[in-house]
Amino acid sequence: MKVIEITAFGAPDVLRLGERPMPVPGVGELLIRVSASGVNRPDVLQRTGNYPVPPGASDIPGLEVAGVIEQGDAQALAAAGFALGDRVCALVSGGGYAAYCVAPVGQCLPVPKGLSDIDAASLPETFFTVWSNVFVRGRLQPGETFLVQGGSSGIGVTAIQLAKALGAHVIATAGSDEKCAACLALGADHAINYRTHDFQEEVKRLTSGQGVDVILDMVAGSYVAKEIECLHEDGRLVLIAVQGGVKCEINAGLVLRRRLTLTGSTLRPRPVAFKQAIAQACLKNVWPLIEQGRIKPVIHSTFAAQDAAQAHVLMESNQHIGKIVLTWSVA
Repeated sequence: MKVIEITAFGAPDVLRLGERPMPVPGVGELLIRVSASGVNRPDVLQRTGNYPVPPGASDIPGLEVAGVIEQGDAQALAAAGFALGDRVCALVSGGGYAAYCVAPVGQCLPVPKGLSDIDAASLPETFFTVWSNVFVRGRLQPGETFLVQGGSSGIGVTAIQLAKALGAHVIATAGSDEKCAACLALGADHAINYRTHDFQEEVKRLTSGQGVDVILDMVAGSYVAKEIECLHEDGRLVLIAVQGGVKCEINAGLVLRRRLTLTGSTLRPRPVAFKQAIAQACLKNVWPLIEQGRIKPVIHSTFAAQDAAQAHVLMESNQHIGKIVLTWSVA
């Protein structure tokens, strides 16, 4: 089968079209003939040598796919309500940049009604991440105020829509007026251009000094101290990436006085059982909102799989709003 390989750690041009043996599904797994593969920031980190592949995972990049079930564990398929030929999208630990990909049945979900495979390939990584971090770890409740950093990213556009659909008041940050306008169009109540305004001061102004209840942060570094200042009493700060660095200095007194929670997680190394639970929560709570049109995939660009390097150039430019997806027409 055709795959996109990381031929060496480095710039986007190390991504090359190659060939590998077809993967064989094991117990509890299925084989997907891939139509589309989502592109995510961890793929870039893996390509540059900054995100080691978990033990047992494929070295082929790619964490989410959509396509058709080609083969699979018959018992597991039946238990999950799937059949050969069904259209599914899946979260995987690697191997997504390939014409065929193996996935645990529990990490597969039906393609929501009315969505294309390109749309569906943009869902698993971001929706699993947002649900498990904002609503499970962050415990965001209807009526609370939510701040999402990087609101125009793939995670951001998902978090804005889902938080708003479930009754939260949403503030987003983004790096340009165009991106802020996109956040507002997706349902954010307020959008802050962090290049022209201090987000800490703006959050205090927008909340009349009260602060927000939950923050989803992909930056870390110097942002953490400012975010601690932005939290209301019993507020929760959830870290999901460290693009701004791994070290920070915070006001621990505020954490004590306001009873704040600082938490975080990574999804890729978690066990199948955990991811299956998140999949079922998304199927129950999120998929109906997508099928009702209350939440929509935001696709910025698609690239033919063999042009994966161009997709990574775009990802690293930070010029996109929403998701980048690879399409497969080669077997």
